[in-house]
Amino acid sequence: MKAVIIGAGNLATHLSLSLQRAGMDFLQVYSHTDANARELALRLHCKWTTSLEEIRGDANLYIFSVKDSVLEEVVRQVSPNEGLWIHTSGSMPISLFEGHAEHYGVLYPLQTFSKARSVDFTYIPIFLEANNQQTSALLKWIGDSLSVNVRFLSTEKRRYLHLAAVFACNFTNHIYSIADKILSEQEIPGNVLLPLIDETAAKIHDMAPAEAQTGPAVRFDENVMDKQLALIDDEEIKTLYRLISNDIHKEATDNEQHTL
Repeated sequence: MKAVIIGAGNLATHLSLSLQRAGMDFLQVYSHTDANARELALRLHCKWTTSLEEIRGDANLYIFSVKDSVLEEVVRQVSPNEGLWIHTSGSMPISLFEGHAEHYGVLYPLQTFSKARSVDFTYIPIFLEANNQQTSALLKWIGDSLSVNVRFLSTEKRRYLHLAAVFACNFTNHIYSIADKILSEQEIPGNVLLPLIDETAAKIHDMAPAEAQTGPAVRFDENVMDKQLALIDDEEIKTLYRLISNDIHKEATDNEQHTL
């Protein structure tokens, strides 16, 4: 199968390289940035362009992996062809391809990607959506070439999945960043938190997150919480501490009542 990758960011890079290892033949890379397009094209051993008008029309698969804010506009600027068009967004609808392609769908890998860190797709959950049965079969074949964890999910359900992923990944990582800053200001190495972070993540493989929750907010230990709040100078971080603590305690209280 011959493909064109439209985008050269974190996800586009890892997805295209993984598909190439699975046997996909990439003909072209598009990026609005020449350096990014060239870098990925060199790794895929194909040509590149920074012009949407120059995207070739003889591929079997067109993968749109760009920012949500520009996705619809990019789709509009690509000339219609007979290939399968897919996007990789967690929050954008499949319907954005209507009127632009006959066969289209979504391939959304539920994972965080950074260019400098290698990723094995084998066990990454991949969520598919297709506009017809023919497209479904082809998308499933592509998904199965990447991962053993492939399933179909509607646009509406995928939006909730993406929302959950933002909480589980992006917000959690921001909390890591806050914790790292607190330690850095006290000249304590941030890596002392790694065993704690690893164990917290490991626990939820065996129990529900609510059951794994510990700390002063669960029992609403105001003595400890007030002392910790006094250590925080940033008012926004104080507000965040209060909001999360209150929500942790509310969940713990609700769960306790449900077990009575």
